Amino acid sequence: MEWVNAVLQGTLLGGLYALFAAGLSLIFGVMRLVNIAHGDLIVLAAYLALSITAGFGLHPLLALLLVVPAMGLLGYALQRGLINFTMGGDILPPLLVTFGLSVIIQNGLLMGYTADPQKLQAGALETASLTLLGLTAGVLPLLTFALAVAVIGALQWMFYRTAMGRAFRATSDRQDVALLMGLNRAHVFGLAMALSLAVTAIAGVLLGIRTGFDPAGGGARLIFGFEAVIIGGLGNLWGTLAGGVILGIAQAIGGQIHPGLQILAGHLVFLAVLAVRPRGLFPKMEG
Repeated sequence: MEWVNAVLQGTLLGGLYALFAAGLSLIFGVMRLVNIAHGDLIVLAAYLALSITAGFGLHPLLALLLVVPAMGLLGYALQRGLINFTMGGDILPPLLVTFGLSVIIQNGLLMGYTADPQKLQAGALETASLTLLGLTAGVLPLLTFALAVAVIGALQWMFYRTAMGRAFRATSDRQDVALLMGLNRAHVFGLAMALSLAVTAIAGVLLGIRTGFDPAGGGARLIFGFEAVIIGGLGNLWGTLAGGVILGIAQAIGGQIHPGLQILAGHLVFLAVLAVRPRGLFPKMEG
């Protein structure tokens, strides 16, 4: 039963990793952009929620009503005001720009909030649990997993059933044809980044409720997000959810064997998948 419980906890943890990864998968699918600052933006969202909960006395989940649009606007402004100018045939300039953003965000948070770890206080939600058939699961991890499924489902629906999604796909597939059709590439890319950071906001708030965070914590979140994206398959949103779950289960089983193996086990599974299936387990199908 302990092993079954470990798989359950790993699956639920995978929901959080999928939220880390969904924004990365989205902007890579639309712009072929690897955002090095993604993990730091997750941490930034957590700190923004911390300021809102402290300033207005709101529950962290209610703070999402302010954090999500704020991060979306930030994403649009960053893409239109900075990153779009570096987009082109060479992938190096946007990589360098997002790396610079990562450094700026980390140091800005360090100056504004110090290096002390922080945590979002969510009251009873943090410790509430449910028991069924001898298995116990926390309400917060269950909520996180449910939100991950809902967010990825909504993104999938938007991508294939809406005018915005058609614009994303057209710009991703053939930018020259999209321009001839009258699409504004800069605006489409800005909307994609706004949507990515809106998802990032959800991930940041749930991270802040689940565990402590500090200005230097973005790197680990970026790595977990990248691993989930690559395990699942680049550009495949449901694959991203599967990749997060696989990564979470690997870490949980590794931790069950020995506490020191928890993080290492996830990295080893990632390397094994990368060696056997370089495009991931569920690569995006073209056409």
